[in-house]
Amino acid sequence: MTEVVVEADGGSRGNPGPAGYGAVVLDPVTGETLAERAEYIGVATNNVAEYKGLVAGLKAARELFPEAKVHVRMDSKLVVEQMSGRWKIKHPDMKPLAAEAARIFPARQVRYEWIPREKNKHADRLANEAMDAGKRGKQWEPSASSAALEASAARNAARGAATAPSGPPGDATAGAARARAALSGAGTASGAGVPADDGLFAADETIAAQARASLASAATAERESARSGDFEAEAGVLGHEPKPAASGADGTAARTGGAAAPGWGAPDMGAPATFVLLRHGETALTPEKRFSGSGGTDPELSAAGLRQAEAVAAALAARGTIQEIVSSPLKRCRQTAEAVAARLGLDARIEDGLRETDFGAWEGLTFAEVRERYADDLDAWLASPKAAPTGGGESFATVARRVSATRDRLTAAYAGRTVLLVTHVTPIKTLVRLALGAPPESLFRMELSAASLSAVAYYADGNASVRLLNDTSHLR
Repeated sequence: MTEVVVEADGGSRGNPGPAGYGAVVLDPVTGETLAERAEYIGVATNNVAEYKGLVAGLKAARELFPEAKVHVRMDSKLVVEQMSGRWKIKHPDMKPLAAEAARIFPARQVRYEWIPREKNKHADRLANEAMDAGKRGKQWEPSASSAALEASAARNAARGAATAPSGPPGDATAGAARARAALSGAGTASGAGVPADDGLFAADETIAAQARASLASAATAERESARSGDFEAEAGVLGHEPKPAASGADGTAARTGGAAAPGWGAPDMGAPATFVLLRHGETALTPEKRFSGSGGTDPELSAAGLRQAEAVAAALAARGTIQEIVSSPLKRCRQTAEAVAARLGLDARIEDGLRETDFGAWEGLTFAEVRERYADDLDAWLASPKAAPTGGGESFATVARRVSATRDRLTAAYAGRTVLLVTHVTPIKTLVRLALGAPPESLFRMELSAASLSAVAYYADGNASVRLLNDTSHLR
C-alpha cells in the first residue's frame, strides 16, 4: 500500500485574529510535492487554523490516494496528541474539526508525528501566503501552470496512462502525475520506490460504540469458535475511543493509585516504557489448538517453534531497538527468549507474572473436548471473566490482576526503555485490552499467531499507545 506524507500548519495574527492554513502532500521517498492547499479563513484561533489545515491536507491526500497510508507531520503538539487519542479534546470549536479529520481516512491508515517548526516550513509558508492574500481581500490560489498540469495528471490517471509525466524534483503537479499514474498501473508490481509497510502504524481506529455493540451482540456460537492452544481466538480488535477505565475485579483499571485513565490524563512528555510483546514459538500442542497454560506439562518448542524463535531473533536484531528481555518462566517462552538474547547479546530475566493462564482440568484438551466433557463450566467461562476453568484453573479476572500488577512493576523498572516481553496469548491480549480500555470479552476477539509481535508504549501519566502488529513477516 502506498504511503504519503501530509504536512499541515495554521496561523492566526492575533489569536484570535486573521487566520489561514496551509497543507502539503509529499512523496515520502523523493520529497516531491504532490499537492498544496491553503486558505484564508477569517478571524480564528491558531488551533482552529491548524485543524483546518489538517483537514485540507487529508482531503488532498485522499483525492490522490484514497487507499494510502498517511503519515501526518505537524508542529502542533496539541493537534498531534489529540488526534493520536492521547489527549482529550475539550474546546467546542475543535471537536467537530477533529471529528471531520478522523472521518477522511480509516484511523488504521493514519499516523501522527510532531515535528519542530523549522521542519514544517512548507506548510507554514502556505499558511502565511493565505493570510497575506486575505489581507488583500483575496484567497490564495495555486499557479495557473500547476492547476493545468494537475488536471492533466488526473486525466492521465483516469485513462490508466502507462507513462507518468515527468518534471523537475519539487514540481508539485509533475509529482502528482507520477503518483497517480503509478497507482493506475504504471508502477512496478512490487511497488518499487515505495517504502514497505513496516507494521508500525498505531491502531487507533475508533470502536467505542460500534465494537462494543458488536461484542455485546455476538452469538454464543461465535464465541465458541474461539480456538484453544494457549487459548487462541479468531477475529480482531483494531482500536478504541479513549474512555475512563473502570475499576473492578476484572482488572479493567489501567492504573492504580489515582492515576488518570488512558487517553484522558494530563500529557506526559517523557519517554515511554515500550513493551514489544512476543508470543513464544510453536509447541506440539499449538497446531492442534489445545489448551496449554501454566498448569499443564510445560511443553518445549517443536522443531517449527525453534525455527520461528531463530527467525524472530534475526528480525529483532535487524531492527536493533530491543534494550532488555523479560520472559515468562515457562519453557517455551524461555527457549524463545534465549534465542533472541543470544542473537542480541543480552540477558533474559524471568518474570513469573508473565506466565500463561492455568487452565485447570482443560490443560491439553481441544475446545471440542472441553465442550464435550465440561459444557456447563465452559459456558460459564465464556460468559464471565470471573469464571474459572474446571478443576481450580485461573479466571481471566485473576489473570488480569496478575498481569496488570506485573505491567506496573515493569513500567516503573524500565521507564524510557524498549523491552521485549516473551510471553503467551492471554497475557499479551490482556496487556492490549487494558491499554485500549476494551471490555474483558474482547479477549475472544483477538488472534495472535505463534512468534508474532505487538507493542504497547506506556507513559508515566497512564496513557498508552498500542501497535497491533501481529507481525509474522520474519517467518516467511
